[in-house]
Order: sequence, then C-alpha cells, then structure tokens
Amino acid sequence: MSSELDPVILSGVHELLAAYRTRCLWHLREDYVPSTPADILRVLEAIEARADRGGYVKARQLRQWLLQHSSAPSAAS
Repeated sequence: MSSELDPVILSGVHELLAAYRTRCLWHLREDYVPSTPADILRVLEAIEARADRGGYVKARQLRQWLLQHSSAPSAAS
C-alpha cells in the first residue's frame, strides 16, 4: 500500500472508528488509532463483522478503496 494515505479516507476511518468504537471495537484500547494500512484494514474488518448495516456499508467502502489503491503499485512491479 502507498505510504501516504488520502487524508479524506483517513478522516472517514477516524469518524467510523469513533462511531463504532464501543459497539464493535470494545477490545481495543480507548486511545487506539490505526496508523498503518494493515491496521486500518483490520479495524474496518472488525467493524464490518459487528456493525449495523450503515457501519458495514461505510467500512466496506473504505476497505475497498484501500485495497484498490494498494493493488496498483504491486501490479506494476
């Protein structure tokens, strides 16, 4: 994955994390914020697994965006 993530996507991840922390991410420290693409994907997958439909859809959209942008550099190598 690109070392630089889109600030809009990061903002979306942080908003989703805040909205679903107690419902879906109760097992994480209260101050935990994922900082690597792999950590972000794990958090999004946890939200997808435990969230309501709205959270699932948002997490899936963000995860798809990250996966699409991570595939481009690896395909070129």
